[in-house]
Amino acid sequence: GAIAGLAETPGLYHYAPKEHALERRAESTQDLFTRLMQDFPPGAFLAGLSSVHWREAWKYGERAFRYCQHDVGHAIGSIRLAAATLGWEMLLLDGVSDATITSLLGLNRAADFEGAEQEHPDCLLALWPAGPAGRESAGSKRIPLFLDPDIVGEQARQLWYGKANKLSRGHSVSWDLIDEVVKASWKSSVDYAFVGCDDTPPEKAAPVFSDGTRDPLAADRPQPALAGRIIRQRRSAVSFDGKTAIPVRRFFQMLDRVLPRAERPVRQRPMPWDAIPWDPAIHLVLFVHRVEGLKPGLYVLIRDQSTEALLKQVVQGQFEWTTPPDCPHDLPLFLLQEGDVRHVASQVSCGQDIAGDSCFSLGMIAEFEAGLREHGPWFYRRLFWETGLIGQVLYLEAEAAGVRGTGIGCFFDDPVHQVFGLTGYAFQSLYHFTIGGPVEDTRLTTLAPYSRQ
Repeated sequence: GAIAGLAETPGLYHYAPKEHALERRAESTQDLFTRLMQDFPPGAFLAGLSSVHWREAWKYGERAFRYCQHDVGHAIGSIRLAAATLGWEMLLLDGVSDATITSLLGLNRAADFEGAEQEHPDCLLALWPAGPAGRESAGSKRIPLFLDPDIVGEQARQLWYGKANKLSRGHSVSWDLIDEVVKASWKSSVDYAFVGCDDTPPEKAAPVFSDGTRDPLAADRPQPALAGRIIRQRRSAVSFDGKTAIPVRRFFQMLDRVLPRAERPVRQRPMPWDAIPWDPAIHLVLFVHRVEGLKPGLYVLIRDQSTEALLKQVVQGQFEWTTPPDCPHDLPLFLLQEGDVRHVASQVSCGQDIAGDSCFSLGMIAEFEAGLREHGPWFYRRLFWETGLIGQVLYLEAEAAGVRGTGIGCFFDDPVHQVFGLTGYAFQSLYHFTIGGPVEDTRLTTLAPYSRQ
């Protein structure tokens, strides 16, 4: 929409991160913008994400597709968290077709991409200010998960500006499999679905432990004034010291933050899980090494307890399935097997020491086959987005706890499944993560942030 100091009329902008600036891509009219956003809360705007697969493929080859999907999830998390610090709400518009996203963002404008790498449509996000004004006008109104394709078509016929930059002088290798997966996971359908509008999710009480006490660390959680500092200092660890341990209650707190509370309506789930409108499909299998007050070994965190029976049925092997001592009653964490699992954690992570030198590492396993059968092949990408969102939360939780995390993109899928007794395609490991005491790389330099105008 029109923003004072930016433009007097609505329009489409491209965010240029190096310049930390907006580049106007397309004109719009107030009437057109009003019709496009008429079913959304007042003050809402849209943000779109797209991927250039070559940006990863030149280095990672066929893995590039899933790495881009992880990054989409991280970006969704970053935007949702940034919105929350400003008192804004966000929702991923999961009913929109990829063709609609392509048209709205101008990704099908051949002249604008001549000589440059093609961008692939990922998702659209709706953002709007929360608070009394938003609730008063929205009331019990529902928010659409789709856009009117006809109105988007009108917008695509407006005046456009700009041309995409070329990333590489040449592409020596063509990764045809990426194009095949893009085609196979394309979302061609428009789902005319809605979710209830609720700008005031209920506050969650501090976890209650088996001894009847509440988590004393709950008061230590960063307040909004500290969120900016935690977000800005966030870095990916490159190495761990193999010594640092974290208290068990801090560990429980980290895991609690990745729970979407699936029993609640979408808009009443804790932030950032109120942004994705599907039921959680990702669970965590953990290699615990250095957590004070917790036995080392293999664990599993079931993020949606309705899946517990299925997971226990699918997992093959003599596992304990016991609740750790002092574990909060509402934290579905189970000990599978006690023991030193540092070596196996590194082995299944392509021999990377970061998986064993940490406090703990984990694999994110997806409810794979059932999700694809229920929704369609396009849901494959959503599974990776959810893992990326989990990773973004873990990054910030690690920083808040005084340690550091990093994603692990390289791991051996089948050995991971074997370690945890997973067979078939009911569950598949999609992403790994690890948290521990970082070893600083003195070769890296931190520069001053963007200046504030």
